[in-house]
Order: sequence, then structure tokens, then C-alpha cells
Amino acid sequence: MRWVDFKEGLKEFLDEFKREKTGIAGVVLLVLLILVALTAPYTTIPDLPEKWRSSAYWEDNPKNVPPTWYNMFTSQKLVPQVVYYKDDLSIAHPSNTETVIEATYNFPDGYYLGPQGIIIRNINVTVNQPANAPTYSLYLERPDGKTVPLVENKPLTGSTTIAVGRDAAISANIYVWLVNVTEGRELDPFQAQMDPIVIMNINTLISTAFAKVEPGMKAEDIINNPEPLWGDYKLVLKIDNPAPDQNKVIIDDIKVTFLGRSYGTMGTDYLGRDLWAGIIWGSRVSLTIGILVSVLSTLIGLVYGVTSAYLGGNVDEFMMRINEIFASIPSLPILILIGATVGHVTLMFIVLLLVIFGWMGIARISRSMALQIKEQTYVEAAKALGAGNGRIIFKHILPQLLPYAFAVIALSVPGAVIAEASLSFLGIGDPTAVTWGQILNAAQTQSATTKGYWWWVLPPGLGIAVVGLTFVLIGTALDKILNPRLRKL
Repeated sequence: MRWVDFKEGLKEFLDEFKREKTGIAGVVLLVLLILVALTAPYTTIPDLPEKWRSSAYWEDNPKNVPPTWYNMFTSQKLVPQVVYYKDDLSIAHPSNTETVIEATYNFPDGYYLGPQGIIIRNINVTVNQPANAPTYSLYLERPDGKTVPLVENKPLTGSTTIAVGRDAAISANIYVWLVNVTEGRELDPFQAQMDPIVIMNINTLISTAFAKVEPGMKAEDIINNPEPLWGDYKLVLKIDNPAPDQNKVIIDDIKVTFLGRSYGTMGTDYLGRDLWAGIIWGSRVSLTIGILVSVLSTLIGLVYGVTSAYLGGNVDEFMMRINEIFASIPSLPILILIGATVGHVTLMFIVLLLVIFGWMGIARISRSMALQIKEQTYVEAAKALGAGNGRIIFKHILPQLLPYAFAVIALSVPGAVIAEASLSFLGIGDPTAVTWGQILNAAQTQSATTKGYWWWVLPPGLGIAVVGLTFVLIGTALDKILNPRLRKL
């Protein structure tokens, strides 16, 4: 084919493609998907695949909360995440042995519940005189004048992290305060940790610290149905260091996090992982696997089918029987069996498995097309001039099938994406990668659907659907242009 002919053919193709609105829509979606995939390290977390399975990395995030924009569609508004660093805090030193750190938190009017928890971290301590080790106390001053004692005179050791809403001892202290205010009873904080109410509500008792609490009210009613107390709260951390010359308390990197009841663009899962970051990174895997599998499967199928058709005879018969053997194998059960047997499965291994079981249909169709093409006069002329089998196959027959190949590649991507997602959903995937199928697998394992965690299930499912729609639109447009039977006059 001459270069001039190629340019004219390409120009004619592009002119026809521009008239296909479905194709243009597909290209726009594809460009957006590629941009999202390429910018994932810059728009989210650069090394997310390494941190995705580290529960410690996500400790400062709330667990199982919806996205912040959900507040626009619900009457029960959920407080967002609020983070304070050293410059945002009020730090005072009443004496050379005392440090008082204060964080003011506003619980806005109209919001349903207070924060899911409070995390204070990066209080670093160097102890050279253990007998006079530093201690800390933590209080929550409420807008109604009441003060909730969260921690009393607890030693500071190493790099201290305080987790209100996750620490059983702190939850017990909240319960002791609650019972004292409502019923006037004094409970032992240590024994309160064994109370069934505390054990069952370790993670929810913090809601009572941000609720209306008055004498005569029932503690259990407040725990089960807290009525929000809106206003400004003050979290007070008092550090007592009796020997400041020997024991050093460093708070340069202190961080105070009021865990929200809503978070980010897509909410969080059971570990507190940012699902938006997972969705963005999952697009990279889906596009990579979908395009690789479809391209490789199509190329293998084309070469196999054309070779079988051109050689003919016993060779054709033998190659078609091999094709039928592969086609008769139930691919998904075999893929599951292989994945379960191998154990650790990499993305490239998944690509290889999908390619092995994805070329047979293309081979049969390309064979039927090649059977007609090989009877053309230019093929017979090439034979007469002494052209070898390989030259005839790759120069004279395969180029005639390229239009069909492009359409097949585009239409094959959704199947490859769904196949990878299915394997990951079943727990057979690359544990070092972040994929939409793995997000759905975690959602299924944690019963996200039955618990109403829609933000954990819908986004990855919609992502798979959008990728599929993108290539279906492009493939349909290509098919209309390149398939003579579908072309518009």
C-alpha cells in the first residue's frame, strides 16, 4: 500500500468517524479515563498500592462513612473530618512542668451526630528518669458547661497516640461520667470496662459526649438515641512533666483529628481507606488489563485463523480442532482453579490467563474471512511470483482484516475488564494492586450491601460500566464504518 493511499484512506475514515456521535462520545470518555489513570499518582496518593493494605496508614480516617456531598441529599447531616496541626492549636505553658494544649471544635447546628472519634498522635517523649515520667490528662469541655474527663494522669511513653472512640478505657470513662450526670451514681472506671454496655458500645459512646445530657435522663436512652448538643467544644490536653531537664516532651508534630461522620469524595471502607483514591487507581488497572488482553487476544486470533485458512487441508483441520478444544473449556472455573492453585497471582499472569482463553472466537471468524480472501487474484498472483506463505499471510491477507481487528479490539475490552473484576471479586487477584474487583470483594466480605454502605459498592460498579460503555461506543462506531454491511450510503 502506498503512503498516499494510506493518507487518503485515513482521511476518509476520520471524516466518517466524525459523523458518528457514538464514536465521538466514546473517544471523549476514553480521553477522560486515560487522564484519570495517568494522573492518579498526583491527584491521590503516589504509592497507594503499597499503603492500601496497611491498616495503620488509615487509622486517622473514619470507618464506613459516606462522602461529604451526601449531606446535600439528607436531612440528617453528617459532620466532616476536621484536622488540627500545631499551628492550629492553642498551646500554653503555665509553668516549666506544665503544658496545656487546646483545640476548639464547632459542632454545627443541624448535624445529626458528633465526630466518630478523636485521634491525637505524634506526642514524642524521651524518658531518662522513669520515676518522674510525664503524664497527661484529657478533657472535653462542652457548650453546656459540663466537662467530660476522658483520661486522667496516664503516663506518656515513646510516641503516644490517644484514640477517643476506639480505646476501651476512654469509652469506660465517658460511660462513668454519663451515669454520674444522669443517675448520680459513682462507678469504678476499671470495673466499667467490663460492663456489657461499654463492651458493646466502645466505638459509639463518644456520641454521648456530644449529646444533651441532663440529670434524670436514662443513660441507655442517650447511648441508643443521642440528641445532638450543638455549639463550640474545647478539647483540653494537659501534660505534666515533673522533670523537664531529664524527660523531654516534643509536640512539634502533634496532630489532632476529629473523625468525621462523612469523608472525602467517595467515603471510606471498614479500614478507613479513602475509596476515591482506590477508584482512581483502579482505573489504571482496568484500562491496562482491558487493552492488553483485547489487543493480544485479537492479534493471536487473527494470525491463528488466517494461517489455518491459508494453509488448509489437514493443517486447517488440526488447527480448528485445537481451537474447539480451547473453546469447549469453561474459562471462568478454570481461571478460578488456576488462581487458587497458584496462590499469589500477578496482573501479568491474569492477562496471560485471559489471553489464553480469549482468542478462539476471533480465530474462527478471521478464518472464515481469510478463506474468501485467499481466493482473490492478487493472492494467486503473489503465489505465482514465488511469495512465501508468511509473506502472503502477513502482507496480503492480514491487512485486509485490520478494519475488523480494530472493531474487535474495542468491543473486546469490556469483556476483559469484567473478567478481571470477576476474578478479583472472587478473591483471585494481584494483592499488590488496587482494582475495582478487589474493592467489591472487600465490600462483599464486609456485607456492605446489607449494611447500606452504597458508596462502597456503586462507584466501582459504575467505573466498570463506564469503561465498558466507552469501548462499546467506539467499537460500534468502528463497526458501522468498517463493516460494509453496516455502512450508510
